[in-house]
Amino acid sequence: MYLIVGLGNPEKEYANTRHNMGFNAINEIARKNNINIIKEKFKGLYEITTIQSEKSILLKPQTYMNLSGQSIKEIVNFYNIETNKIIVIYDDIDIEKGSIKLRKKGGPGTHNGMKSVIQELGTNEFIRVRIGIGQPKYKNDMINYVIGKISEEEQNELQEGVKKAAEAVEEIIRNGIDIAMNKFN
Repeated sequence: MYLIVGLGNPEKEYANTRHNMGFNAINEIARKNNINIIKEKFKGLYEITTIQSEKSILLKPQTYMNLSGQSIKEIVNFYNIETNKIIVIYDDIDIEKGSIKLRKKGGPGTHNGMKSVIQELGTNEFIRVRIGIGQPKYKNDMINYVIGKISEEEQNELQEGVKKAAEAVEEIIRNGIDIAMNKFN
């Protein structure tokens, strides 16, 4: 069973922000597979489904970004999900807008949501799909950059990364992370 997690912030005010690219990717996967994510448990919204013939859970933690790991840990423990079957999708300032990068494992960088995930799971060995949001004009404006509203033009550019992330998740499930990394990185 795969656990596919998109990181983001739950309130409507954060919906159109760079920090919610993980939620947007989960929504795109759900849209492509005609899935409604409406179940509430494990401090998140989730749905159990089949993607690429594999039983999968789509999860959007509702704990706010900095506590995302709490929701993930609860669902991992409940369903006894192996860490190599966890895919976490999130925004990354070090990747160009509209691009993605896949990794098998690694540190959290400056991403507080990923710090929480690694801390709660007790490992950094799970698959990541990082969606590029680019750098802010001014480095000291990082918080406003990641949770500030974005223009429609930029939203279209970021949506390209969201679509690629959704495709990458299906490729990971279908053919494995190594083939997916060769295709998307």
